[in-house]
Amino acid sequence: MIERPRWVAVGRIGSTHGVKGEVSVLPLSEVGSRFEPGATVFLDERQDLPLTVASSRPHRQRLLVSFRGVEDRTAAEDLRGRYVFVPTSAAPPLPDGEYWAYDLVGCEVLTEEGRSIGRIREILHTQANDVWATDGDDGETLIPALKDVVREVDLAGRRIIVREVPGLTKA
Repeated sequence: MIERPRWVAVGRIGSTHGVKGEVSVLPLSEVGSRFEPGATVFLDERQDLPLTVASSRPHRQRLLVSFRGVEDRTAAEDLRGRYVFVPTSAAPPLPDGEYWAYDLVGCEVLTEEGRSIGRIREILHTQANDVWATDGDDGETLIPALKDVVREVDLAGRRIIVREVPGLTKA
């Protein structure tokens, strides 16, 4: 059984911006408050490496963020390319029928008839809908995360029931 991760990546630090320690951050979270002033994130999944947001502002498809204690370009350069995380316990609850990707990865996918398709390896985010990539005895199967296809999600039991769709799954 795959354990739920302890950390969730919420951003990737990119290049420095200016000389006062500001960095560009690619947000990986849909939680808008992750990078508001006063919010705390952690470097490299380490509780002993907290960063507190001093300020943030939108810039193109990223945010420009300054962290307390990161006062100049040299200090900001040390953050370049690193990921920032929050504990999974900081993830807010989702509405019914929505799931965090880290909760789905590793779940076994079965048809309504009980045939195993495999385990979810990855969640692909497309413009139309999410797609769950599974690995099983028949190789990779891509399952659209649609209400017509997904019949039941049992996170506690780590299994998902899907409708058999001609051409989607190998019978």
